[in-house]
Parts: sequence; structure tokens; C-alpha cells
Amino acid sequence: MTDDGGLGRPNPGRIYNCLLGGKDNYGQDRQAAGQLLAVLPDARAAARANRRFVSRAIRYLAQDAGIGQFIDIGAGLPVPGNVHQVAREVDPWARVAYVDNDPVVVSHARALLCTAPGVCAFHGDLRDPPGILNHPDLRAVIDLGAPAAIVLGAVLHYIPDEDSPDKLVDMLTAAVAPGSYLVISHATSEDIGADAAGQVRELYAQASAPAVFRSRAEVARFFAGLELVPPGIANVAAWHADLRPAEPGRTIVLGGVGRRCDAARP
Repeated sequence: MTDDGGLGRPNPGRIYNCLLGGKDNYGQDRQAAGQLLAVLPDARAAARANRRFVSRAIRYLAQDAGIGQFIDIGAGLPVPGNVHQVAREVDPWARVAYVDNDPVVVSHARALLCTAPGVCAFHGDLRDPPGILNHPDLRAVIDLGAPAAIVLGAVLHYIPDEDSPDKLVDMLTAAVAPGSYLVISHATSEDIGADAAGQVRELYAQASAPAVFRSRAEVARFFAGLELVPPGIANVAAWHADLRPAEPGRTIVLGGVGRRCDAARP
């Protein structure tokens, strides 16, 4: 979710792509990913766990909640298991709008993902909810009068507090129908310590977007007024994972899914 598509600085979206084993990255992104792994050796595992969390959340919404339309904001570079691919395993008619403020991401998404009706990709910024919600491409695919899911996977931690991310999320959830859902995954420093968190912030200060760690309570505030799907805010590796007991490792990324039940947000 960053608009610096040039070669001058590392790009968080491309660093993430590198951690996932993608090929849409450059030397400086791979160098930054290596520096990140030196500080957080389990960062690659956390990135992959985050990707699986988003897939499980989409499958849950399509299969158990009956959601057939999704708005993926800060979609990032395409990798296997994109939102419409997961949703359409359950509902072949699921509709998806991919949104990103990196024109390279949008170009890739249009070429690789928008190959069938009901899927679109366009340039938009999370910091401009009206621009996203009123975009003609979104309106052509998504019916805001019917329940939809807003997906904010690993993107809010690039939005600093001065940009009022809680208000941005409120604007998005207020615009969708009751019965809609919000999916969020977000980096946290609760298990990595202040020193490591500081080194990661310094690393991303050299990139095209900052890294903002938030606590479990701060992530929970994004769901204010929504009904959290059990187990609530959790390590992404554990959210709706296999029923057998498992050790998800330390928490680097938190995830949650919330439902809008009220007729109008306060």
C-alpha cells in the first residue's frame, strides 16, 4: 500500500512479496528483507501466516457468512491465493474489487487477476475512503447496499497515527450495509520487544512507508461498534486454524474479523 514504485527506496509491498517468495521485487527490497530477517528471523513465517489468515477469513466469510463481495484495500502484488480465487472456490460468482495506491500493483492485478467478469482493480488510497467507495470501477462490481467484506490485510500498519487510521476504518465500515464484515491483520510488537521493534521502525523509515506497531488493544479499537467473530483478536497463525492444538509461535501479526450488526454506525 505504497505509491513509490521507483527503484530508489525499498517498498514495503515488494518486501512483503519477497518474504512470500514472490519475484516482483528488486535488489533493494531483497536487501531490506534480509535486514528484516536478521532482526526478526520469523518474519517470513509471519508473512506466510498472515497470507493464510486472509485466505481462511475469506473462506469463512464466503462459506459460513454468505458474503459474496469483497473490497481488498492495499491488495499488494498478486501471489497465489488471491481474494477472488479463494472466494470463488466457494462461490463462483463472488465479486472482488482490488485497490492499491501503487500503480505497478494495479497494473499487475489488472493483467493477472481481472480476467473474468466481477473482478476489478483500480488505483485508490486507504487514506481517501470516499475516493475508493465512489470509484466507478468499484461501483460497477460492488453493491454497497448489500453486505460486503472490507479486507485490510497487513496495510494499516503503514498508516501512522497522524493520518487517523481509526477514522478511515470507520468511514469504510459506515459506508457498507449492515451484515457486512471487516477483516484486519496488523503487525504488533507485543512479543518481539522494544529493541527489535525499534530496529524494524528504523529499517522502514528508509522505505517508502513507515512501520507502525500497534498493541492488541489498539487493533481491537479498529473494530469498535462491530461484533468480533470468535476467537476475536488473535495471532494470525491461530485464527480459525486446524482444530487440533498447535503452537503458533510468537505473535508478530494480529488478525481479526468483525461484523457490522447495527443499522447505522454511531
